[in-house]
Amino acid sequence: MLPKQRQDQIVRALRADGAGGVKVLAAQLGVSEATIRRDLEALHEQGRLTRVYGGALAVDGGDEPFAEVSAVRADEKNRIARKAAELIEDGESVLLDIGTTAHQLAQQLHGRSLTVVTSNLAVLEELQNDEQIELIVLGGLLRRSYRSLVGYLTEESLRQIHVDTLFLGTSGVRPDGRVMDSTMIEVPVKRAMIQAADRVVLLADASKFPGHGVAKVCDPGELTTVVTEPGADEATRAQLAEAGVQVVLA
Repeated sequence: MLPKQRQDQIVRALRADGAGGVKVLAAQLGVSEATIRRDLEALHEQGRLTRVYGGALAVDGGDEPFAEVSAVRADEKNRIARKAAELIEDGESVLLDIGTTAHQLAQQLHGRSLTVVTSNLAVLEELQNDEQIELIVLGGLLRRSYRSLVGYLTEESLRQIHVDTLFLGTSGVRPDGRVMDSTMIEVPVKRAMIQAADRVVLLADASKFPGHGVAKVCDPGELTTVVTEPGADEATRAQLAEAGVQVVLA
């Protein structure tokens, strides 16, 4: 992993948790404590975190703006969304995760007879006027900058429902097929979503192989299908297939 990628992961982890210790960050990223200390010093000098004894504190700035993330690899996400929409049968119930690819998928669902459950406010805005779709919005704590709902209320809502298919987002897929996320506050919600679905479809463009992520969401065996691109790392795709996961290329 390049230093810039590692440092970006450190900043994301601190934004999620507010603070992080050297030992914890080193374990999460699989590098030495000395490497983490050098990264923290460099990030402190850049003004991206506040260095404290034994670790670092997040600085104000929040998450990446939703619109900014939406513009990254937009064409690839759109192709993945179109392919994912082909996996849905009319009359089914689907659960859409947070994130911009799930929003792209929602755009493909207009006019279809479906039940859509989500904590993604961009999906709500996209589908709220479509009378063909029964739209269920989970409760929770609002993360304004990423237009999502999280926390205990979201997780509790998910324990009360069950859907046919979850369309899950990710920050990155490890070479062994583990699904990761860089925003730890989202991970318990994602895990609750997995438990609420009969099948789990991961939406991940080629940049997510390996991508970012310091917290494990699930093992490959918990996935039913991965929708990605031909450019996604072939060795990782092979690991997913070996775990019994259907890999669909958009």
